[in-house]
Amino acid sequence: MNAGAPTRDVFHAISDPTRRKLIRLLADADELPLNRLAAHFPIGRTAVAKHLAVLKEAGLVTERKVGRETRNRLNPTPLREIRDWLSFYERFWTTNLQKLDYLLREESE
Repeated sequence: MNAGAPTRDVFHAISDPTRRKLIRLLADADELPLNRLAAHFPIGRTAVAKHLAVLKEAGLVTERKVGRETRNRLNPTPLREIRDWLSFYERFWTTNLQKLDYLLREESE
């Protein structure tokens, strides 16, 4: 397997509300160190670091060293998999709701 390839499922990575909030925080910022991210949660830095590790394993977060500090950055590319999966269901429901609307209008006339 490629050393840079994700080792964890993106769907699993976003399944936790804490990880979704981390994604949102990183999306709103260019990059953030662990201590700045942890300040947004009622859990300890170690727990936040474990959530970040899951996001990194899924390829959603990258990191870079700046001196002694490690800064985290969102990599939104893996989120395309989720967008593509959801777009199928969006088309499915849009089409079926349009058909239902047509039938209800036809019945009421």
